[in-house]
Amino acid sequence: MKTSKIILFTFFVTMTSLLQAQSNASLKLPAGFKATLFADTIGSARHIAISKNGVLFAKLSRPDKQGRTIIRLEDENKDGVADKITGWANYGGTGIFLRGNVLFASSNEAVFKYQLDNKDEVLNPLSPVTIVSGLIDRRQHESKSITLDGQGNIYVNIGAYSNACQEKDRMPGSKGMMPCPILDSAGGIWKFDSQKENQVYGDGKRYATGLRNVVGLDWNTQTNSLFVMQHGRDQLNSFYPTLYTDAQNAELPAETMYELHEGDNAGWPYIYFDPYQKKKILSPEYGGDGKKEGGENAINPTVFFPAHMAPNALLFYTGNQFPEKYQHGAFIAFHGSWNRAPLPQEGYFVAFVPFKNGKPSGEWEIFANGFSGLSGDEKVKNPRNAKARPCGLAQGPDGSLYVSDDNKGSIFKISYSK
Repeated sequence: MKTSKIILFTFFVTMTSLLQAQSNASLKLPAGFKATLFADTIGSARHIAISKNGVLFAKLSRPDKQGRTIIRLEDENKDGVADKITGWANYGGTGIFLRGNVLFASSNEAVFKYQLDNKDEVLNPLSPVTIVSGLIDRRQHESKSITLDGQGNIYVNIGAYSNACQEKDRMPGSKGMMPCPILDSAGGIWKFDSQKENQVYGDGKRYATGLRNVVGLDWNTQTNSLFVMQHGRDQLNSFYPTLYTDAQNAELPAETMYELHEGDNAGWPYIYFDPYQKKKILSPEYGGDGKKEGGENAINPTVFFPAHMAPNALLFYTGNQFPEKYQHGAFIAFHGSWNRAPLPQEGYFVAFVPFKNGKPSGEWEIFANGFSGLSGDEKVKNPRNAKARPCGLAQGPDGSLYVSDDNKGSIFKISYSK
């Protein structure tokens, strides 16, 4: 009889958990939070932005079936689901940012801006103002993520068109170029004037360097500084099999968050950050052996995370809806790994880092999980099999958190109630 009761109880708990997961758009969330699908299958939704009226704008990496790459989503009947979906533009890319009634969007080579009216309808869909053009696009780390500070400056990621600045890119044993010529025009964050039209690459200022590729970035209003998430390098084991095992490569190097100030250098390609030694380690292309330290002049990461999980969005929470724990903390969308073999692929979740007075005040944790659509101990074997891959984050006017997915094109809304 006891066994039957245990079986029945287990079945009840399992079914309850399943129903809760289904009611949360299949996501696993902390107590008090719920998730709903604001939109589904809108296309390859990368970064997102939301107006004070609750209208969401999504940047697609490639045109949808109607040839659009900026999608406008509005919930007219206020039932929590977007029911008026329109769009415009025909260029791919990742970046989108809303400041007042001006919408900024980026292709892989340029940044544009659009004027919105008081109902958040675009006024100039076919004739955007060009802010800057001629940005480097060599089809590796080409996305131009953007954010603005409070002074009208726009910050643009110019990813390194290389893995480790080798003489022959991604070739086993090829030495690193010294100095790395890529850093003159890429591998960092560039700063432009968001009010000035028709700027070219040379009009910008290299704000920070030594960053392999930054997809997620945000301006922290508490510290009045720029924070970024770097994608760490690949293929330590395949390039240097005598120094790194496959298992070591799966855990090296860390994905890193940096607080940046003008002139900062994060050290790529000369170093990487080892999450176990908690040190900046000299890259093997530059004479490193996996233990030798380097980067004396390079800044240290603010927070570090497991390797190869692709942090694609960063958002500092400034709303009032979530509990006090989340105030001014950082949310990070991890797109998910492809190269952690022989270990399982990881990521496919939204993480949270608590902050206090502009500094991390605790360990990072998984905030929203289950985007992959897998259950139990099942792991992602191929990123294409993941149901959703978190890519963009935005805070709604009511303090809800929105998460975009560039795999199936879903937009999740995460809210809290006591």
